[in-house]
Amino acid sequence: MPTTPPDVPPPHGVHVTADGATFSVYASHADRVEVCLFDRASDGAQLERRVALRNQVYGTWFDTVDGVGPGQRYGLRVSGPWVPDRALRHNPAKLLLDPYARAIEGGVTVDPAVYGHRVGASLAGDLSVRDDRDSAAYVPRCVVARDEFDWGTDAPLRHRLCDSLVYEVHVRNATRRHPGVPEPLRGTYAGLAHPAFVEHLTSLGVTAVELLPVHTFTHEPELVARGLSNHWGYNTLGFFAPHAAYAAAADPQGVLDEFKGMVKALHAAGIEVILDVVYNHTAEQSQTGMTLSWRGLDQRAYYRLDEQGRDIDLTGCGNTVDLSRTVVVQLVLDSLRYWVEQMHVDGFRFDLAVALARGRDEGYDPDHPLLVAVRTDPVLSQVKLVAEPWDVGMHGWRTGQFPPPFAEWNDRYRDAMRTYWLRDLAASGAGETGHGVRDVATRLAGSQDLFDGGGRGTTASVNFVTAHDGFTLADLTRYDHKHNEANGHDGTDGSNDNRSWNHGVEGPTDDPEVRAARQRSMRNALGTLLLSAGVPMINGGDEFGRSQGGNNNPYSQDNATSWFDWRLEPWQEDLLETTRFLAQLRAKHPVLRQRPFFSGQPTGPDGPLDLAWYGGDGQPMGARWNDPTVDVLQALFNGGPLGHDSVLLTLNGTAWAAEVTLPRAPGSAAYDLVWDSAWERPGGPGLTVPAGGEAPMTGSSLRMWRVVSHA
Repeated sequence: MPTTPPDVPPPHGVHVTADGATFSVYASHADRVEVCLFDRASDGAQLERRVALRNQVYGTWFDTVDGVGPGQRYGLRVSGPWVPDRALRHNPAKLLLDPYARAIEGGVTVDPAVYGHRVGASLAGDLSVRDDRDSAAYVPRCVVARDEFDWGTDAPLRHRLCDSLVYEVHVRNATRRHPGVPEPLRGTYAGLAHPAFVEHLTSLGVTAVELLPVHTFTHEPELVARGLSNHWGYNTLGFFAPHAAYAAAADPQGVLDEFKGMVKALHAAGIEVILDVVYNHTAEQSQTGMTLSWRGLDQRAYYRLDEQGRDIDLTGCGNTVDLSRTVVVQLVLDSLRYWVEQMHVDGFRFDLAVALARGRDEGYDPDHPLLVAVRTDPVLSQVKLVAEPWDVGMHGWRTGQFPPPFAEWNDRYRDAMRTYWLRDLAASGAGETGHGVRDVATRLAGSQDLFDGGGRGTTASVNFVTAHDGFTLADLTRYDHKHNEANGHDGTDGSNDNRSWNHGVEGPTDDPEVRAARQRSMRNALGTLLLSAGVPMINGGDEFGRSQGGNNNPYSQDNATSWFDWRLEPWQEDLLETTRFLAQLRAKHPVLRQRPFFSGQPTGPDGPLDLAWYGGDGQPMGARWNDPTVDVLQALFNGGPLGHDSVLLTLNGTAWAAEVTLPRAPGSAAYDLVWDSAWERPGGPGLTVPAGGEAPMTGSSLRMWRVVSHA
């Protein structure tokens, strides 16, 4: 006889007990919830045993099932009303994934049976008619997993943001063709943790990898129909389980252990692991999409809907997870804590974060319950939190408006640097006027105009010139137009605002002058990125000039378009060595890594400013900030208050050589040239110029000088 249920339901998910396992799932509008246990018969046939959950409290169904332990495959079936225009889509013929499943085996086979409503071969159908075909043969299984793992002495690294260098990378792309990684491990978690790739990261001074989505995901039916896949993984199917296809291990428990082993190995090398997480939408797409989990459990609870039960799409992916509901906030918080506490990850980058912080009225709220909960949680408040501060809804651009301790991807930095080093350079070569240097200076100094509030500093800005979506750094210098034909959208997908410049020739060329100019533009971008205030993020492969053939949206290209080619040409070896050298410069000069914003004020009586700006004539900028014809800029970062060297950055954004007068700044006697983007490889000819002296600069180039102080 069942016992009286408790006042509070057990935690969601599956929890192994001494005699079996307790199952707990939220389905507040259901009439019946069954756990489906799958086993193999002696002849290999799969057997399904259904067990009804007998208890329900506050919308959560739960029960303990005897004899269940780690390795058990299972799914869920939910019965209840079918009233689509009220967003009630219960259908017991559909096998559903547990939203809290920690391991998932198998994939989704696109078939009419995986839709809750009746569809035909073309997958178009009638939402009002329930489909009674069993979907079990076409969907994955959840797997009861063990949490135990030998972590040894592993502990959070907790690198300071001001000391961080982030490397955004796709698990599969990084090592799929790496000659130093054994073939069975290429493109896997184990491959990412292999010494051959870890050594590459450490040689760059990387402190954190930011992994494109590793939550279990599946592929959109329209991609499958075109013979493509969702290669990037922004199509989540499970918020707790690592994507099994990225593992060399074949069994679900092995996938979990391999992911943990990757984290442990990276930590041992001093490298943190940040996950790009997609809590804003799911793989079920719009109401016309598949029924795989949340829709069949409780569509009204999990998704943002209008009065007719239709999805409100703030993500461009068909649905939006409704974070205005307590149970959904709990789901996200439980997932985040699981990845920190059980998987030992060090932080998160929240995809389309504005969609997570919209209230019931759809407006963005910096005090949204989720943001407040994350900021006050004793576990989550201690890890790195990075927002992608936009979505596709109304008033969706919110860069600079997330509360501390969130850092944010700074798209204004990206746009300013591309404009200055590429579009304005092209204009200069054509005798036209660019945009001046005001915005470049603001971004170089940490974007105080965006992040000066709530005690935030320069580290609120995650600076990047390129990321996974958009041109690679090499392609920014090779293409004026995107070349996305392989994606199957007739070239309509991907951004049209690339601010790139092909230097006069579209695509690859053998012209030595064009190639040299492109390579210098790449060095300019990397130099600015690694010498700016804020947190630099390198798009994986940019350090050696990786190209995607002009495809600026290869989300569906699981092939050589996306995979890193490690057969480097001499110029790529030079660029790689330049990136390493620049990272070392950043690490060597704390003045480039300070957290507080610069005040622009003297650091002592009659002393130099903490950050001073000069024109190409060596004089303070003064009234020239708004002059679009000014394209030479000098920034003197004063390291004296920190007890370290001061440095001078000199930027020549024109297409022409320029005579630049180095400033007579208080305390500055001379300047030693440390790095010049005109050098193909670090270690060019030494040069010391007295304060007030002239130094010729190559067109479109960047220099860093060490300030020699008066004795």
